Amino acid sequence: MSETVAIDFSPERATAHGEGAAIIAVDVIRATTTAVTGVVLGRECYPVPSLEVAVPLAARLDNPLLVGELGGNRPYGFDLTNSPYELAHRTDVQRPMILLSTSGTRLISAPPRADHVYVACLRNWRAQARWMVGRHDRVVVLGAGTRGEFREEDQLCCAWIARELVEAGYAPHDERTRKLIRRWSEEPVEGLLISRSVTYLRETEQEDDLEFIMSHVDDVDRVFEMRGNRLVSAAGEESRNGAVRAPGPVLHVQG
Repeated sequence: MSETVAIDFSPERATAHGEGAAIIAVDVIRATTTAVTGVVLGRECYPVPSLEVAVPLAARLDNPLLVGELGGNRPYGFDLTNSPYELAHRTDVQRPMILLSTSGTRLISAPPRADHVYVACLRNWRAQARWMVGRHDRVVVLGAGTRGEFREEDQLCCAWIARELVEAGYAPHDERTRKLIRRWSEEPVEGLLISRSVTYLRETEQEDDLEFIMSHVDDVDRVFEMRGNRLVSAAGEESRNGAVRAPGPVLHVQG
């Protein structure tokens, strides 16, 4: 069987590609960026699909940091919203993080039939793509979806990952995947600025998160996967030249 890569979106689609597929969950604005940032800093990270899961988990953990949003609002009792910028500036990394979001953490927690569930964002997109080659025959790069839309920032990140796999010999799963790769794989990171997610961050005075996301691209040389209910470094991972490179904006994707 030939190696294939598919691009899709929404938590509901996580189980639509059959057993044996490896899922790469992407929610650039902001859940997977927050999750990756937390683990890079050395913090335990527990993505949860709902408050009903978050509350009993918080009772079992030692002084957890509650991070997240539902419908754009920080839930009552949470320490901060789903903000990679705010998380990166905290020093209490010994506190385990419970992460909740409207779509992204539902996506991460959704696919019980997948062999592996990875979590990627613009920070580690290239490391994630290269990690898959030779390890998984069927790869699904799955955007979170927001209000039923496949937002541009996730299309871009998914297409960057898928293009790397296609160049390594994977076949696009369908015409939709081919179209998304053609549309986004050579687009600079500034292409995501047309997204409604960006408009939301600006209108709600959360531009620090937008700046953080735009200035931290391909700066993490690590891969992360779900093991049980916790996000951890992928088993057997060997990072190249350290875990984190100096951040900086990427103007164009290089082949």
